[in-house]
Parts: sequence; C-alpha cells; structure tokens
Amino acid sequence: METEKQAPPAETPAPEPLRPAAVEALRKLQADEPPKRGRLRIYLGMAPGVGKTFAMLNEGRRRKARGTDVVVGFVETYNRPNTAAQLGDLEIVPRKKIQYRGVTLEEMDADAVIARRPQVVLVDELAHTNAPGSKHEKRWQDVEDILNAGITVIGTVNIQHLESLADIVETITGVKVRERIPDRVVDEADEVELVDMSPQALRQRIKHGNVYPADRAQRALHEFFREGNLTALRELALRKVSTAVEEDLEEYMREHQIDAIWPAGEAVMVCVDAEPRAQHLIRRAWRRAERQQSRLLAVFVETPGWAGAPPEAKRQLEANLRFAEDLGAECIRVQDRDVPSALVRTARQHNVDSIIIGQSHHSRLHELLRGSTVHRLLRQARDLDVHIVADRERR
Repeated sequence: METEKQAPPAETPAPEPLRPAAVEALRKLQADEPPKRGRLRIYLGMAPGVGKTFAMLNEGRRRKARGTDVVVGFVETYNRPNTAAQLGDLEIVPRKKIQYRGVTLEEMDADAVIARRPQVVLVDELAHTNAPGSKHEKRWQDVEDILNAGITVIGTVNIQHLESLADIVETITGVKVRERIPDRVVDEADEVELVDMSPQALRQRIKHGNVYPADRAQRALHEFFREGNLTALRELALRKVSTAVEEDLEEYMREHQIDAIWPAGEAVMVCVDAEPRAQHLIRRAWRRAERQQSRLLAVFVETPGWAGAPPEAKRQLEANLRFAEDLGAECIRVQDRDVPSALVRTARQHNVDSIIIGQSHHSRLHELLRGSTVHRLLRQARDLDVHIVADRERR
C-alpha cells in the first residue's frame, strides 16, 4: 500500500520592508511618546546633621564610577568640610539666580537639568521653599518636573518636614516647621532609606563643630537638638520607614499569592469643615489610619445654608480638602440638612470603624437651643468609635 507523500510546508514569506514614509512616521510616533517617569530615591533622616547629604553624594559618586551620567541639581554643604569633599568631580548644573528685594538668591534650575538630560540628578532638601518668582513654590515640585522628564532623582528629607507630622514636631520641639512636604511624595518614592544615628552621636557631632559653627553649636544643643527631642524624632523616622517596609512586604505577598492575614479594610473618617483647625483633625486621623493600615476618608457635609457662606470660608474648606488629598485621603462631599445623620450614613456606607471630630465651638446657649452636633453624633453612632479631638489652640 502506497503512502501518500505530504507536500513540504510552505515557507513563510519574509515581511516586506517598511516604506521610507512608514519608517519616518514610526520614528516620529516614538519621538512623541512621553518619556518613562524617572525613579525617586529618598534619604530620610531624623534631623539635620545625620549624614543624608553625605550619603546622597557618596551614592552619586559610586554611580558615576560605574558609568552612570550623574549631575548635581542642588546640594547645600553648609561649609561642612566632609560634605564638600564628597562633591568630588561631580558635575554641578549652574543654579538659577533670582533677584528679590535687592538680593540675589540662588535656586535649582530644573529646566537646565531637564535640558542637560542626565540619567541621575542629586537634589538636596526636597521640602525647601523656593524664592519668590520661581516657577514652583517648592523644590519637590521642581523634582516632579524632572521625574516626569524621565530622569532619576536622588534626594534628601528630614522627618520633621512631613506635613502629617508638623503638629507633633512642634509639640515635641517647640519649633514651628514652616517648610513642609506632602507625605505622598515620600510614600510614592521608589526607594526610601533611613540615615540613622543615635541622639548621643549626633550631639557629639554638633559639639565637635561638624554640623554648625561653634557660635551656633551650643545654642542648637540646648534648643532643637536636646536629647529628648532627638529621641522622639528618631522614633518618628523609624516608624515611617517601618511602615513603608510593611507595605512593601504586603504587596510582595499579594503579588506572589502568599497566604497571610490581611487587615479587614475598615476605614477612618475625619469630619472636615471650613475652619483652619480641620487640618489638625486631618493629621490626627491620618496618623490613626497609618497605625491600623486603614483607608482615610475626609467628609464634608454641605447644609442648605452653605451656598451663602462667605468666600473666605469656602476658600478655607477647599484648602482643607486639598490638604486631606495631599495626605492620601479620599474626599467625600455630602448634601444633607442633618450633619450627624449624614456622617453616620456615610460611615456605614464606607465600612468606617472610627470617626474623628473636633470639639464644638458653639456657645452653651446655642447647644441648648439647637443641640450639639458632637452629642447627636455620639447618640447615633453607638456602633462606631467616635474620637473627639481637643482644641488646644483655644486652650
């Protein structure tokens, strides 16, 4: 019996080469694509003088030795010899000079950095406030432009500059922190490394003149750099980094389907109004949500009379809600005549287990005639934890 011979498989025709017009169109399309966002690495410290800038420059030099194109966008050495020596032969992008009230101020020139297009740029003190007339108010905003241009940034931040911790730092040290950075900048960084040092070691560095000149060192040791202050700031920095490590571990376990016990997903809710004190409440709520690894909701109940509120009150409310968003909160607006009922209903809809609210500012007569929002909320939210935050500024 003869077997039927199979015909050899037909050869796959080679793809036709692209026509010159198509090649040009593809090249233009690729050129128009936005660059991939650069990576952000942050050296975080408990206080000035722990060695963040030194560590950043040291890494920059290591990368350059391996062939990476590294430049310095902005570094402040404060005339510290060891820090200045770490600059070595790193290329420094010239700073932008800004005239303000007859004084020449220098700031990082983010546009010049982007035009230079290095692979990595070193930027000190991300919470720094730029001189009036700059493109952005804050240096971290300049860094956002650089990252969006596809350039990796290595920067430094002190723990006291985080927005969510400003009130705690002021309570601990007695110093009002004016230069602040939204927590999301640090939270969304690709890498955060703690530059740690014991309070005793840092105080020794200051005594030896390695941080401040001799005429400032003694004053610093008796004010901001007291051992108790440094111990508390160090704990805040350690907590911040440990929280980031836990989140990275949980993400890894989820991606690799590793069995674990996960949080129930309950949320913390903060009641926001048009008062400046609301930002203190938001910080308190954020810290509680961070501790229990929960979502944070910022809720404003708009009553019928809100439409006639003064413009300043409306601006303050928007500022409060933006502040909450900067800390990663989900902002919710609810229209209702009854504020406590709206808050309880929203809490139950969003699986909230804790409500943060401030003390009432109304007079005793007002509360007797119309009732207290806080008291009514307590009666209606018997199955929820309600935390009433004291108004320390009034005290």
